[in-house]
Amino acid sequence: MSIILIGGEKGGTGKTTLAVNIAAARARDGHDVLVVDTDPQGSASYWAAAREEAGIEPRVASIQKFGKTLANELKDLSKRYEEIIVDAGGRDSIELRSGLVVADKAYVPIQASQFDVWTLDQMDKLVSQAQSLNTGLKVYVVINRASPNPVVEETKEARELLEEFENLELLSLVIRDRIAYRKAVREGMAVSELPRRDSKACAEIDLLYREIYR
Repeated sequence: MSIILIGGEKGGTGKTTLAVNIAAARARDGHDVLVVDTDPQGSASYWAAAREEAGIEPRVASIQKFGKTLANELKDLSKRYEEIIVDAGGRDSIELRSGLVVADKAYVPIQASQFDVWTLDQMDKLVSQAQSLNTGLKVYVVINRASPNPVVEETKEARELLEEFENLELLSLVIRDRIAYRKAVREGMAVSELPRRDSKACAEIDLLYREIYR
C-alpha cells in the first residue's frame, strides 16, 4: 500500500498527465488503484470518466476530495485501496499541504524554465514543514514537458538551479513534450494504450513508474 502525491505550486506542468499514466500502469500490474483528484478543474476525474465510458480496461477509480479533512480521508481510503495517487492542483492549497502530510512519496513536475524553478523555493519550505509531521516523506522533482529538441539547453540549466534546495531531490529522468500524452489523456487512455504507440513516450512513463515503485 502506498500514497503517491503528484503536485506542486506551478500550474500547467503536466501533473495530471503524469498522475493518470502512472495510475493506469499500476492498474495494469494488477493493483487496485484510486486516483484522488484534489484539483477543482477536475481533469483527472474527466479522464477516468472518459475511460469508464469507453470501456477501457483495467478500470481506474477516481474521486474528488477537497478541504481540511483530506489527510484523514486519504488514510481511510488507504485501508480500502492498494494504491492511491493524489493529483494535487498547481497552487499552494490546503489539499497540497494535507496530501504531503500523509504521502509516502511526492513528485513535483516542473518545466525546465526559470519561472518554474523559482516556484520551488516555496515548495521546499512546504516540504520541510510536512516532514516535521511525516518524517518518512520523500519528495522528488521531475522535469516534465521538456523540449524534444536536443539542441535546447534549458534542462541542463534547470538542473544547475535545483542544486540549492535541501528537501527536494531531482530525478535524472526527463519527460518530453509529446503529442502522444495529450492524445491519450483526451481518450481516457495512457500513452501505452494508444493504437499507435509512441515508443519514446512509453519509455519515459516506464522509467517514472519504475522510479516510483522501485
